[in-house]
Amino acid sequence: MRTDMFALRHIGINEDNLPEMLSEINVNSLDQLITETIPDDIRLANPLALDPAMSEHEYLSHIQDLSEQNKVFKSYIGLGYHESITPSVIKRNILENAGWYTAYTPYQAEIAQGRLEALLNFQTVVSELTGMELANASLLDESTAAAEAMAMLFDVRSRDQKKKQVNRFFVSEEILPQTLALLETRSEPLGIELSVGNHENFSYGEEYFGALLQYPGKYGQVHDFGPFVAKAIEKNIKVAVAADILSLAILTPPGEFGADVVVGTTQRFGIPMGYGGPHAAFFATKAEYKRSIPGRIIGITKDTAGKPALRMALQTREQHIKRDKATSNICTAQVLLAVMAGMYAVYHGPKGLKYIANKVHKSAITLTDALEKLGLYQVNTSYFDTITIKAETSKIKPIAEKQGVNFLYVDAETVSIALNEATSLKDLQQIVNIFAEALGQDAVTFEKTVSKTVLDSQLRRNSEFLENTVFNSYHSETELMRYIKKLERKDLALNHSMISLGSCTMKLNAASEMLPLSMARWGNIHPFVPVEQAQGYQTILKDLEKDLSIITGFAATSLQPNSGAQGEFAGLMVIRAYHESRGEGHRNICLIPASAHGTNPASAVMAGMKVVVTKTDDYGNIDVNDLAEKAALHKDNLSALMVTYPSTHGVFESSIKEITKLIHDNGGQVYMDGANMNAQVGLTNPATIGADVCHLNLHKTFAIPHGGGGPGVGPICVAEQLVPFLPGNPVIETGGDNAISAISAAPWGSSLVCLISYGYIKMLGESGLTNSTKTAILNANYIKSRLSGKFNVLYTGERGRAAHEMIIDCRPFKANGIEVGDIAKRLMDYGFHAPTVSFPVAGTLMIEPTESESLAELDRFCNAMLSIREEIDDASLADNNNPLKNAPHTLEMITSDQWEFPYSRQKAAFPLPYILDNKFWPSVRRVDDTYGDRNLVCTCAPIEAYAEA
Repeated sequence: MRTDMFALRHIGINEDNLPEMLSEINVNSLDQLITETIPDDIRLANPLALDPAMSEHEYLSHIQDLSEQNKVFKSYIGLGYHESITPSVIKRNILENAGWYTAYTPYQAEIAQGRLEALLNFQTVVSELTGMELANASLLDESTAAAEAMAMLFDVRSRDQKKKQVNRFFVSEEILPQTLALLETRSEPLGIELSVGNHENFSYGEEYFGALLQYPGKYGQVHDFGPFVAKAIEKNIKVAVAADILSLAILTPPGEFGADVVVGTTQRFGIPMGYGGPHAAFFATKAEYKRSIPGRIIGITKDTAGKPALRMALQTREQHIKRDKATSNICTAQVLLAVMAGMYAVYHGPKGLKYIANKVHKSAITLTDALEKLGLYQVNTSYFDTITIKAETSKIKPIAEKQGVNFLYVDAETVSIALNEATSLKDLQQIVNIFAEALGQDAVTFEKTVSKTVLDSQLRRNSEFLENTVFNSYHSETELMRYIKKLERKDLALNHSMISLGSCTMKLNAASEMLPLSMARWGNIHPFVPVEQAQGYQTILKDLEKDLSIITGFAATSLQPNSGAQGEFAGLMVIRAYHESRGEGHRNICLIPASAHGTNPASAVMAGMKVVVTKTDDYGNIDVNDLAEKAALHKDNLSALMVTYPSTHGVFESSIKEITKLIHDNGGQVYMDGANMNAQVGLTNPATIGADVCHLNLHKTFAIPHGGGGPGVGPICVAEQLVPFLPGNPVIETGGDNAISAISAAPWGSSLVCLISYGYIKMLGESGLTNSTKTAILNANYIKSRLSGKFNVLYTGERGRAAHEMIIDCRPFKANGIEVGDIAKRLMDYGFHAPTVSFPVAGTLMIEPTESESLAELDRFCNAMLSIREEIDDASLADNNNPLKNAPHTLEMITSDQWEFPYSRQKAAFPLPYILDNKFWPSVRRVDDTYGDRNLVCTCAPIEAYAEA
């Protein structure tokens, strides 16, 4: 046994397990299983041409060496990214803690109360700092949040505006450049016309439905936007404000001067810059827009016992329910980063946040005073942290770079300097020294920062914020450590048991893959530094793009999309640009099978396409005849087919090459959803099946942890003809020769977490990656066989095999009064998170074990399911008082003096012997979803509520 092989640690099945498993599924070898699962005509002929696998020790040395190629300058570039200080207690207990980073999106609320509370804290921070009534639990980055604000305001136009087709959106010229680029990307397919200009010269014409302002502006000027907003309201123009969240501790909140939406990033709240991300954006708005707001909302409800409980509220907005009519996509969240940002506010409290904001502000004033004494002119009259100096940049830049300092060079005579919470007096003195040297003068020295403000009274915040108990209780490390642990204990994550979610691929997120995220030479790089300062990153990102291209069989890759849904949108926009380049911009029909992910039709609509749904047959496969008929009908306008492979039903459809040829013959391109790539890597690929573009979920197949619902990365890989259109960036050149405008804010999206996937590929190598795929297929078929006879598997391949996942039908159990939701809740009592519930077929469970689970864990899960099956048989339609209907059972129930149930406490809490050794207790009973939606509360209770209690 080679103990230095990473594959040995990642793949849960060893050679000793194979005979038993192969016997169970009735094959002689693993290769026979693969032959019976994947059609011969799409199997790869040769191994993947990847580098040999590294051991974990070799990889950690390698990643350390690469980090030395990054030059960590003091970056005062700003533009929405600032050095921040991650409190060590948060870094160690959340960022580096598998209990937080391996959890799944909190669809099963009863075993996610800790994460939900942390997100409720985040929403409260955002709502109170922005002065808005409602906030969501994060979006991807500030620029995409601004684009979502534009789309929402377009959607909620008045009836009269819609009738008149009012479609103009004003954008302040002081907006961040990456935000403007993203607005350009998102506006055109929706038919929105952007108008960029000076807000002081805005016409307030009736052709405008909305406006976007930057607060403070991109170069630091703080404007009093009150008069602008008042006039806009008068003219029925809704206003969004992109705001710096730290500044709102001392600046008037946009909600107080009438904004309809406030967006931004919480990166300043203890999140490393990470060469662009991941960072949790925020989105706050008025309560009247609660059914139009994008992203998830955490709400307070009650459980079966009437006690307070938390859940994701208003889920009927979601794409998996409403498809192309949805206003929210759960994939576009950054939960782990939102949890960290919320904890940053908990740790510092309102007084701490004010102290940090005032420290930054006073540093900016101190620097201004010193530079003005050198005879320099500071442009901004009111500012928070960013000053703009008139000086010859050609003289400043070489001296600054020699001293390891980056400024933002606006033009030949203008330098912008954005300070941050890590800026010390020593740093301020260094900045002054740089300018003094450039001017040939003696530097001004100082021993402390000034104690004044340059903010007029109407710009200064007078309202209090974060008076809730949670933000005024945990300011010592001991207390915060215990609070974080208390919440962690309420959440079931991969560090407790297998999470067998179909389509979501919850696999091992190895420690060696995760460790580099805490290294300063990876975390403290601004995304807009000159590329020569980020050579370590450049090496990794280019190598990762190359490896993903090899794995998919395509010509090139863009890492910019920072979620799977964003990858879908990017892929379709690239196809759109390709058609336009050929004079065929009229091609706008997107064929989508009825079995597709709900995100598919929603993304197609966002890309300006018209969705035509094609049928599936009785076996869940694409109906080729119906597809052919619709492809021919729309051949003059056919843009694309969106297909998931293996199918959403967990089947390798043998007709896939016929399907892709049909699309090409009718002038379209094929987009493959990469959600199920864990069944392809090393065995087949999107190029081989005939696709033209695919997105990959690096947070699924390539081991980035789900983090409770983000971070994610959704890169797109494309065929040769689509390479010229890969997305660009307005600040750092990237993408194709005819690049579409930006898809996310940073040039390479969430660069920091790309290190994880890079490590996953480098440590597994070709053999490990291929064996991972084979093992994932083996594990799925093993579970299928073990559950056979007790549960019906809905769809299988032509030879009776599942791919890497399968769907079991729970609808027949309605005869006993048991719903699929009852099974999901009962699994909690057995220590498991439920598989995917009612997707893609209502009343079913979709199970995906992944390759990183052991045989012992697979058997525990199967034993739990078989035990639940016996409980279903014991249930009767007339009897709702059984373990399934009452699940989950809490510790409070089990230890109560009263027990009024017709089954034993042991049956309730310890139905199988293994549970005695490792019991997970749900912290609340079954939550009431309907009550939570009808009585929406989505911020922490005020301190008075605790006093009254």
